[in-house]
Amino acid sequence: MVPARPGRAVVRSDEHQLRRIRVRFARRGRIIDDVIETHAPAERAYLVALDRPRARFDADDSLDELGALVEATGAVVAGRVVQQRRAPDPKTWIGKGKAEELSREAARVNADLIVADEELTPTQQRSLEAVTSRRVVDRSAVILDIFARHARTREGRLQVEVAQYEYQLPRLKGIWKGLSRLGGGIGTRGPGESLLETDRRVIERRLLDLRARLSEVQQQRERSRQSRTREGLFLAALVGYTNVGKSTLMNALAGADVLVADQPFATLDPTTRRMALPRGGAILLSDTVGFVNKLPPTLVAAFRATLEELNDADLLVHVADAGHPNIHERIAVVRETLSSLGLSDRPSLIVFNKVDTLRGPEGASVREALEGEFPGAVFTSASTGGGLDALRARLAEAAARDFKRVRVVVPYSQGALVQRVRERGTLHNTAYSEAGIEIEADVPPDLARELNQPRSA
Repeated sequence: MVPARPGRAVVRSDEHQLRRIRVRFARRGRIIDDVIETHAPAERAYLVALDRPRARFDADDSLDELGALVEATGAVVAGRVVQQRRAPDPKTWIGKGKAEELSREAARVNADLIVADEELTPTQQRSLEAVTSRRVVDRSAVILDIFARHARTREGRLQVEVAQYEYQLPRLKGIWKGLSRLGGGIGTRGPGESLLETDRRVIERRLLDLRARLSEVQQQRERSRQSRTREGLFLAALVGYTNVGKSTLMNALAGADVLVADQPFATLDPTTRRMALPRGGAILLSDTVGFVNKLPPTLVAAFRATLEELNDADLLVHVADAGHPNIHERIAVVRETLSSLGLSDRPSLIVFNKVDTLRGPEGASVREALEGEFPGAVFTSASTGGGLDALRARLAEAAARDFKRVRVVVPYSQGALVQRVRERGTLHNTAYSEAGIEIEADVPPDLARELNQPRSA
C-alpha cells in the first residue's frame, strides 16, 4: 500500500457544523421522508484508490477529484492512500491484508468512513466493512449524495431518487444482514417474510410509483420542448466536465442567474435562456449537468431523458478547463458520454475556459499546444470576460449557417412579423412604401418560407 500524495483535498477546521440530514426509511410498507437538523461532527473520510495498469486517470489525480466530491457532501478528508494492484480482489477489493492495514490507518486518523474511488460490489462493500469495522461507501454513493443535495426541480429530484433506490436495492442484504423477523403485518407480503424482503418490496413499489410520476413530468417537459422548438430558434447547448465554468459562461453570455459554485455538480437541472446576438437576432443557450469520470450507471440511466434534450441542440458547445492537468482525459470522458447518448456526430465547438489561469511561459506553452491540437477552438475566461465577444461571434456564425436571404414587402398590418425577423435573424435594410415595409434580411429557413408566402394587406 503506497501513501498517496496530499493533493488538493484538505481537512476543514470547522468540523462541527449544522447539518441538515434527509432521512428516508420504511414504515408500514411506505417510504417516509423527513429532514432533521443537528450540530454533529462532520464525517471524517479516508479515501482509497486502486492504481491499475492502463488506467485513464492517474490514481492520485483521481483521488484529488474524489476528495473534492467528498468535501462537497460536507465531510472532511482525514487521509488517503493508493493501492497498487493489477485487478480488484473480488471479495475485499484491495485484498484482506491491505484491508487490515487500511483499518489500522483509518483508526490512527480517527476516520469513521472509508470511501472507495470506484463502484464496489455489494460483497466487496460488506467485506470491507467487516474488516475495517467502519462504514464503507464508494464513488457512486458520493456522487448520488451530491446530486440529491443539488437537485432543485421536481424532475431532478425524482431522477435522483430513482437512481438512489436502484443503487440501494442490491445492497439491502448488507444493510439488513442479521436483522430479520418472522410474521406478517401491514405492508408485508405475508407470514414468514424477512425484513429484507419487506424492504425490498417496499422500494420496488416506490420505484414503480416514482417512474410513473417521472414519466408525467417528462411528458410535460416534452410539451414545453416542442413549444420551444416551434419558435424555431437556434439552440446551442453547453456540455462538459463538471466544474469547468459552464454556468458562469451561461450567465455571462445570456444574462442568466444560474447558480455558480466552485464545487462539483452545482448545476443539475437544465436551464435554457435567450441570448442576443451581436448583429441582431437571438439564439437559445442551454446549460446542462456536468459529466464526471466513473459516473454511476444508475445516474446515467435516470438522467438519460434529461440529457436527451441535447438531441434538439443545433450545436454542442463543449466547455473545457484550459488549465486542468487532466484536460485530455476529461475531454475523452465527455466525448464518450456524448457518444453513449448518440450525439457523437452532432456539430460541436470546443471552448477552452479559464484561460486566465494560464500564466507565464508555461501557460503560454499550454495554450499554444491546445491551439495546435484543436484548430478552431475558442479561448475564454467567463470570470474576466476575456474571449466572450469571439465566442458570441462564433455562435452567431453557427446560427446563420443555414440562414436564407429574403427581400419581401410586409404589410403594415403584419408588423409583428418584422419584429420576429429582428428576434430570429439579421435585418439588413428596411424601407417604407405604400405597400408596406420592405425588408432585406437573413433568417432561418422556416421563417424564410413564411415570409415568402403570398400575403395581402
